[in-house]
Amino acid sequence: MQNIQSYIEKNKDRFLSELIELLKIPSISADSAYKKDTIKTADAVAKSLEDAGCDVVEICETDGYPIIYAHKIIDKNLPTVLVYGHYDVQPPDPINLWDSPPFEPVIKETQLHPEGAIFARGACDDKGQMYMHVKAMEFMTTQNQLPCNVKFMIEGEEEVGSVNLAKFVKENQQKLSNDVILISDTGMIAKDTPSITTGLRGLSYVEVEVTGPNRDLHSGLYGGAVANPINVLTKMIASLHDENNHITIPGFYDNVEELSKDERAQMAKAPFSLENYKKALDIDAVYGEEGYTTNERNSIRPTLDVNGIWGGYTGEGAKTVIASKAYAKISMRLVPNQDWENITNLFKKHFESIAPKGVKVKVNPHHGGQGYVTPIDSIGYQAASKAYQDTFGKTPIPQRSGGSIPIVSLFEQELKSKTILMGFGLDSDAIHSPNEHFGVWNYLKGIETIPGFYKHFVELSK
Repeated sequence: MQNIQSYIEKNKDRFLSELIELLKIPSISADSAYKKDTIKTADAVAKSLEDAGCDVVEICETDGYPIIYAHKIIDKNLPTVLVYGHYDVQPPDPINLWDSPPFEPVIKETQLHPEGAIFARGACDDKGQMYMHVKAMEFMTTQNQLPCNVKFMIEGEEEVGSVNLAKFVKENQQKLSNDVILISDTGMIAKDTPSITTGLRGLSYVEVEVTGPNRDLHSGLYGGAVANPINVLTKMIASLHDENNHITIPGFYDNVEELSKDERAQMAKAPFSLENYKKALDIDAVYGEEGYTTNERNSIRPTLDVNGIWGGYTGEGAKTVIASKAYAKISMRLVPNQDWENITNLFKKHFESIAPKGVKVKVNPHHGGQGYVTPIDSIGYQAASKAYQDTFGKTPIPQRSGGSIPIVSLFEQELKSKTILMGFGLDSDAIHSPNEHFGVWNYLKGIETIPGFYKHFVELSK
């Protein structure tokens, strides 16, 4: 019977090649042109769970992409861990900013990753981190070291709002029953500073449409006499923040959780270099809500950002038109106690109310989800902390994340269990951006650490 370190050393080339094969498949859930590839990825994930030792593996059809369910039940009297992950990925655009093709994975050395990093779309979010759990499962089953029951639920629609997962969870509560939920779709502070994510922001995502004249108009003949939807849209968007970068939507901050000075002081203990942060992003100044630090702005405060804006002529050369329509996609990251549906309604009401005469405004809600905070005194958190101590030699720092995993709050509501977020990515991994990557060291360290969670969770549950 091998220990985890020797098992990884013996099998690391295979672990890497298997992940690379998975990353080659463009499982872009947002683009129907990649439907066959996304389904192909689901099949590959199911096969990997079967190979890892799961006794039951099911490809569960939904109205969208399938959910992979698998389990290995060794003793119904023992605790059960439910692992969640996703196999879909973000669109790779803009392609021209990638140093290598997004679905042709390559391992390259970097200053931060001298042992190499895997560059590909989905390397960190979430194929690489999801696959750590598959390989950890393989180790525990082949080496007879699985200390409890385990279930897997891997979906293919996380990047488009998990539109069919809620229904699946509600209809399969007994199948998914568990004592704790384990997810790796977050990050940690640094390779030498492990952390556990204890909070996630919620999300409200909308698309807005501003319509002016019934057709595109000649900007010479009509300019200055007819409202230009693009000009109007940009003014409306600009008005959503005041001079202190506070969001101006009435009622937006009504339920925002205000952290105490002590909690903010604890957050401030996390290592952070503002100069390194600016250097990594090639910016000369940070920006955000007055009265808060950079790390507070991107974790414990709500935000409103334009994710895309378009209208009129954007091709090569000149075309002098006033567009009939202008569009924007807008996301709002929310903190605990802000209800995403309420915020969506507040946005819709406000945005429609500030439209000037001469245009019509339409707000189309896309998707959203609630924020989440997990306690640090739970058995699950303690088990994760001990697992990190075993492999990193350090106690992990609890840290709130600026990201959103909307289904986490749904899990607690429907399955009545807490979620532990054991992420091994880094802020520099460029998830959702060109040149996304995941350090080889981080990938293997995750595989090494995860079995420790199972061991400690069973021991602490006795």
